[in-house]
Amino acid sequence: MNNMFKPKFFTLLKRGFTKDQVVSDILSGVVVGIVALPLAIAFAVASGVSPEKGIITAVISGFIISLLGGSRVQIGGPTGAFIVIVYGIVETYGINGLIISTIFAGVILLIMGVFKLGDLIKYIPHPLVVGFTTAIAIIIFSTQIKDALGLNINSVPSDFLGKWVVYFNNIKSINIYSVTITILTIIITVCSSRYVKKIPGSFISIIFLTSVVSLFKIPVSTIETFFGSIPNNIEFIRPQFSWDMLHIYIKPAFTIAILGAIESLLSAVVADGMIGGNHRSNTELIAQGIANIVTPFFGGIPATGAIARTATNVKNGGRTPIAGIIHSITLLFIMVFLGKWAKLIPMATLAGVLIVVSYNMSEWRTFLSILKGSKFDSVILLTTFFLTLFFDLTVAIEVGVVLSAFIFLKRMTDSWNIELKDRDCDDIDTYKNLPSDVIVYEISGPLFFATIKEYIEVLKNSGINYSRIILRMRHVPFIDGTGLHNLKDIITRLEKDNKTIFICDVTESIKNSCENSIIKTENIFYRFDDLVKLL
Repeated sequence: MNNMFKPKFFTLLKRGFTKDQVVSDILSGVVVGIVALPLAIAFAVASGVSPEKGIITAVISGFIISLLGGSRVQIGGPTGAFIVIVYGIVETYGINGLIISTIFAGVILLIMGVFKLGDLIKYIPHPLVVGFTTAIAIIIFSTQIKDALGLNINSVPSDFLGKWVVYFNNIKSINIYSVTITILTIIITVCSSRYVKKIPGSFISIIFLTSVVSLFKIPVSTIETFFGSIPNNIEFIRPQFSWDMLHIYIKPAFTIAILGAIESLLSAVVADGMIGGNHRSNTELIAQGIANIVTPFFGGIPATGAIARTATNVKNGGRTPIAGIIHSITLLFIMVFLGKWAKLIPMATLAGVLIVVSYNMSEWRTFLSILKGSKFDSVILLTTFFLTLFFDLTVAIEVGVVLSAFIFLKRMTDSWNIELKDRDCDDIDTYKNLPSDVIVYEISGPLFFATIKEYIEVLKNSGINYSRIILRMRHVPFIDGTGLHNLKDIITRLEKDNKTIFICDVTESIKNSCENSIIKTENIFYRFDDLVKLL
């Protein structure tokens, strides 16, 4: 357990913190806490839950992830990627279902960390991640149209196309005040960073436009319109659970867990690049799991590592988990002492903030660059994108992973080659002195179930006039069980025809596999030159 769970905070605590770094971390944590406030509220509201649940999530999960996580600078909390998932779970199973699904997701993340599966996340193809991330960004944008335009709609469908049909059918109810506030929010959020470096644009736009709406009593919907007052305390919640309902929550729990793992470890990798550090992936997964187990009992929603807030932390001088802990304390202070005014925030302002978030999240430049590249990557990208957009994120990830595996096998299969090396080949100095009864085949590429048949077909028809056949495997990275089995069969068949098979230029692992499964030890050589001396 010690090897898989080593929180960075305690490692750094043993080394000791410098006074200057602690001050820098505290200041960065306060800034990140201010950045996180509007996002936590906006993510919660867009997910179909009350605003305080977003703040509670940022407070509790952010504290746990920083205290127990495997990254120096990771900031945890609710993220835009979860909006689609949480909204669907709440609509289908209610708040109680969301709580249970999140707890189970935490257990899954914990198990992933304990079994050291953190490193496996890096094998998820980049086009797959970009595909579902871009689709989620578009879905987030689509969820904000009602509030951005101030449309008078009681209920919005959960499916992507259904939303837009309802929007167009109710376009006449557009509220020009809401549209104006949304546009101003976007302008302030995007442009304020040119003039004010330390305070985030989203925070400035919320403070300014909330004050204007309240002062001039502008007729637009606010948080209070839909949710009433925002509680300034955190209470323990006991979910209602029956084991008979377990199967219902497994699918959403896996979706939350997989997406949370991908998001958190991607964020940690980005942070490593910014600070020149190395995160501990399994420790990070365990911390994420604990956070998602604990947070729901206090009314929170799913949490993971937040790339934007983590980057903000780094840019403001945060270099230890102290910054993330202070970020949580800052949010708690705001919730307790200033939360009563959050109910005055216009829904159009939150919509504007999330529209900016969705744009930044979309990765449209990367999306286009992948489309211009490999056709295989484009297939993975578009498949994941459209499945996420029109069907389900879980299905998109599952299909994307399977499709990626098949495409990988196709690429590996296409990379195989077996080449006859006779006395007339380019490398004449190597082969000109071989005895007349010897033939050499140079094998390139992996010997595994998808390629072995092609190799076997060549070997079946080889060596009619030769009694000794050499298989050079210097360009064979690995051989699997199917490859060993089929290769053993063809070698046995050739030996019945009084032919001797030699294998050379093998790695240690391939040599051991061949010795156990194929031919005699004395016919296997590490180096081709050693074999030639004995012929």
